[in-house]
Amino acid sequence: MYKVLVTDGISDSGLKSLYNHPNFIIVRQPTLPIEELAKIIGEYDALIVRSQTKVTSELLETAGRLHVIARAGVGVDNIDVNAATKKGIIVINAPGANTIAATEHTLAMMLALARKIPQAYKVTVGGVWDRNSFKGVELYKKYLGIIGMGKIGTEVAKRAKSFGMNILGYDPYLSSERAKKLGIQKANLDTIARESDFITLHTPLTNETRNLINEDYLNKTKKGVRFINCARGGIIDEKALVNAIQSGHVAGAALDVFSKEPVTDPELLENPNIIVTPHLGASTIEAQEKVAQEVSAEIIDIFETKSVTNAVNMPQMSGETQQKMKPYLLLGEQIGKLVVPLLKMAPKKIEINYFGELIEEDTDLLTRTMVKGVLSHHLSDSVNLINAFHLLKEQGVSYNVQKNASNIGFANYMELTVSSGSHTATIGATVLNGYGARIVKINSYRIDVRPEKFMLYIKHQDIPGMIGKVGSLLGDYQINIGTMQVGRTIVGGEALMVLTLDKTLDAGVIDALTKIKGLEEAQVLELENADSVFPD
Repeated sequence: MYKVLVTDGISDSGLKSLYNHPNFIIVRQPTLPIEELAKIIGEYDALIVRSQTKVTSELLETAGRLHVIARAGVGVDNIDVNAATKKGIIVINAPGANTIAATEHTLAMMLALARKIPQAYKVTVGGVWDRNSFKGVELYKKYLGIIGMGKIGTEVAKRAKSFGMNILGYDPYLSSERAKKLGIQKANLDTIARESDFITLHTPLTNETRNLINEDYLNKTKKGVRFINCARGGIIDEKALVNAIQSGHVAGAALDVFSKEPVTDPELLENPNIIVTPHLGASTIEAQEKVAQEVSAEIIDIFETKSVTNAVNMPQMSGETQQKMKPYLLLGEQIGKLVVPLLKMAPKKIEINYFGELIEEDTDLLTRTMVKGVLSHHLSDSVNLINAFHLLKEQGVSYNVQKNASNIGFANYMELTVSSGSHTATIGATVLNGYGARIVKINSYRIDVRPEKFMLYIKHQDIPGMIGKVGSLLGDYQINIGTMQVGRTIVGGEALMVLTLDKTLDAGVIDALTKIKGLEEAQVLELENADSVFPD
């Protein structure tokens, strides 16, 4: 049974799939103080939050069982994703569920700003009939600058076009082709400032976008411009915005999000040219039900089928793709575990090369499995798919991944090299149709070995009788050999022997092997053939 803790106001009907699932126990604890939450979080496998609950690194220190944090919405500002990653906790969100709600709220705010609807309402219900003080502007033929052309920005553009607006779109990933397809003009930030009558923000809050709309940017804007922010608080420097409105340069603003929430700043709340709403972008009945449905379905997938789609801190891969890649994922982790003992020291650099049909696949998760395998030699269970890259950085290990179209004799082939100073170890592997996983290269030697739980790796001189001596000695110790493969580069030079065994060897057997004349090195390589590369 998996225990799921639900905090904040999450739609009950949206959680129906979790409530109805026999393997999940759902506990609701809305508006729980952080100190109380810290006392109980250790009992739960998953946590579902909205924006109110702050998931801090301190809270996660007590979350020993926690495997998934689900944000019933898009932004994860209230979750310490780095701390979760370090702990190996998957952070998921519902990126598409509130798109329409946020889009429509943006348009509502823009119309309210253009026609001064909240101000007129307040005066009218107060008993004053004043038609002259609330003269607005039309959207028709006006220029709308959209900063952030993701899902919501795109939907805003589609609807704003129906008002007859001219759309200027900025996004670092917006191509000219996509802009043309949307029927908008691709623009840079300065162009949007210079030409826009309305500017709406739809970017995440990052180091690059924090205070993006600051005093310098406001000074570049057209006089009389109006701002709408239904994205994230902190993108606008609120003090600079208030000053620009008070000076008359900016005509007004409609804000749904703020740098500090709940907002209490009287300069924002009492300014007649600023419309405020309490973070309502996703607050529709439909959106709240959809975000709850989306995270519920993904939590079930993560625990039941190991499929992860909307992880903030993990590569996205459907269950179908995972099934297709499963033999490579398992093999990738295995060669990662095998290569470090060959290096005999902690690696400082990891190089991964993909060949053949693998170059057409999404190999991000496969890369993670290899890194996990490499690091697990020294870090054991503390490394998993979520924190693998973080631990690489923490350990000062660099990595490089390349995809090569050249044909090297296999339909699919991957090669992992680890190095430290002048020491290097390489393993090449493939999956053969009908025959399964194969290690086909160790360092410069070509071999053909199926990965097994117990493998004996031997370096020796290529001299007559070596295979017989090794086989006889293992027989004397009642060690049964499954398979034996030998590789060499030149006749009479150094050679490699890899044997699969039915059981491991103790130190006495290894010592006896190294006393064979011409045998330079012997070590046992052990594998745990897990059914899944995903953390349990």
